[in-house]
Amino acid sequence: MKKIIVDSNPSEALLKKMGVIYWPTWEKEVSSFSWEFVTTETALIIEGECEMTPEDGGPSTTFKAGDLVVFPVGYKGNWEVKKALKKSYKHNNGNFVKCAFNRLNRILNFVKSIIS
Repeated sequence: MKKIIVDSNPSEALLKKMGVIYWPTWEKEVSSFSWEFVTTETALIIEGECEMTPEDGGPSTTFKAGDLVVFPVGYKGNWEVKKALKKSYKHNNGNFVKCAFNRLNRILNFVKSIIS
């Protein structure tokens, strides 16, 4: 199974280049649940701390506020949200509908930033 990639010190220049400011956000309370990524998701963790354990029993991955995380398409595992999570995220590759909806949200957030 592909592995989760964590950049614990992404530069402001990289985040700006990626357009993170326009990504939609998602929040989750402390909890545990199974998940399969149907897209490649890149996420900036704004708040919280989580541990993901792959379904195949491989080593878990921990990430926290300030980390830039890439979840590969097809990754199956269990989320353990240890501290309430808030993340900005972007979908690429994989499920067309999810990617298109995410792209539309980013465009709308960009337009809102211009007119407000």
